[in-house]
Amino acid sequence: MTSSEITRGGSFSDPAPARLTVGIVSAGRVGTALGAALERVGHLVVACSAVSEASVRRAEQRLPDTQILPAVDVASRCELLILAVPDSELADLVRGLAATASLRPGTIVVHTSGANGIAVLEPLTALGAVPLAIHPAMTFTGHDEDVSRLASSCFGITADDEVGYAIAQALVLEIGGEPVRVREEVRPLYHAALAHGSNHLVTLVTDAVAALRVALSGDELFGQQAVDAAPGGVAERVLAPLLSAALDNALRRGPAALTGPVARGDRAAVATHLRVLGEVDPQLAAGYRALSLRSAQIAGADPALIEILEDQS
Repeated sequence: MTSSEITRGGSFSDPAPARLTVGIVSAGRVGTALGAALERVGHLVVACSAVSEASVRRAEQRLPDTQILPAVDVASRCELLILAVPDSELADLVRGLAATASLRPGTIVVHTSGANGIAVLEPLTALGAVPLAIHPAMTFTGHDEDVSRLASSCFGITADDEVGYAIAQALVLEIGGEPVRVREEVRPLYHAALAHGSNHLVTLVTDAVAALRVALSGDELFGQQAVDAAPGGVAERVLAPLLSAALDNALRRGPAALTGPVARGDRAAVATHLRVLGEVDPQLAAGYRALSLRSAQIAGADPALIEILEDQS
């Protein structure tokens, strides 16, 4: 089955996608991970674009048999074109490709942006492309684990019609992921929720590690690793099981997983926390105050505690 046959007659009766020739713009962390995952299940990545030295190396390592070409040439050689560029670059890339008229009608065009649906692909859709938004809800490090993590990830998919949804669903299922339908109009909210959870978790953990390093430094037991600024040290080992349990509890139990002084309404403990964290770093204490206030609101805490947390003096 060819890509043109996928849309013939407006139906999609075969849930298994054809073996497709794939092009990727560009060879970043996301694009090369998806390319490697697709090749594992039989698709062929025939071309990718890579500008920086890092992206060239990544393409050579993950997609060693793939030609590195300019984006316009990548687009002209494939049945499935993956646009894996930052959100801020996507619209300009789409307009540029449309201006070259390099895509063949019937080409499946997928972008991996979380914040965008398929409206951003309209210039290519007008030329006969099949527009899909397929966003892996996963963080990418550029290391080998990226590809394996895709098999346990959810993917937010948006399409123009049921045919498009069937194609997107089949591609995601084929590499082991779980497709989740996201309506065009809620893509920004979908993206905001993911960014709030993943990005701010990193900020939260970074602050907690910084405070714990100060608390533990200088009192190491005999033979114990010194507490320093290197990642993966004593502070991280102390926090790891606690944070893992907290995350698991939150995902399985929701707000009922809240514990600690805020959930108990312990005003004295919270006030002490604000004081000692402020001695380490006032900005760290400000982050604690903001998150504690939100926790107190979710927990329906004592209004007196909320008043303490709202007080910026």
